[in-house]
Amino acid sequence: MTTTPIDGNVEQMMANYASRAADATKILMKREIATVLAELRRKAARSKSTRMNLVIFRLAACGGLRASEIAQLQLGDVRLELPRPHLRIRASASKGGRPRMVPLWWDRGTFDDLVAWRDDRLARGAKKADPFVCSWRTDREKMVFSRHTLRKRFRTACKVLGPERLKTLTIHHGRHTFISHALAGGRTLAEVRDAAGHSNVSITSIYLHVAVEEEGLGSLFG
Repeated sequence: MTTTPIDGNVEQMMANYASRAADATKILMKREIATVLAELRRKAARSKSTRMNLVIFRLAACGGLRASEIAQLQLGDVRLELPRPHLRIRASASKGGRPRMVPLWWDRGTFDDLVAWRDDRLARGAKKADPFVCSWRTDREKMVFSRHTLRKRFRTACKVLGPERLKTLTIHHGRHTFISHALAGGRTLAEVRDAAGHSNVSITSIYLHVAVEEEGLGSLFG
């Protein structure tokens, strides 16, 4: 079969994307996730700001949300009472205008942390249309965080990994982490494609052979 110039361009773009996505520095290893979560939980009991960073880390690295999607996530989009709890990413908030559902039944730790945060928001009088992640200051609880603020908070959440590792991380690497660990943990290509909102399964398959820990493969995020 002859490859047209357009097909060749698409193939080259996919190859470039694959090389970036498969770069081990673009994901957090299982031990790194465990280190970050342990440190955030240790400090969260006495720091509301750290609790917020824990939720942002969970949404990015354990849910695959982009910064813009975290910013637009509303309290009513976090559906935790259903048999299969999930996050609803509305068409108006997603890249490409495609709505999707992000499963929360894949990882108990993520589910528990989001339940605790949701319950606190409701106890403070938050409504379904209010931002899920917002300032604890009463006068700012309805303000949507900027992507810049979310990027900074994600990096702050990862500070325990040290300055050199921090230089290599952005909040979008949380998305790479989610996809890689979900596939390594046994979720199917179709499941992860839908959760990540990829337009086709070939994009998702790029992550199939990304190592998520130094020895063997483990279960999602812990």
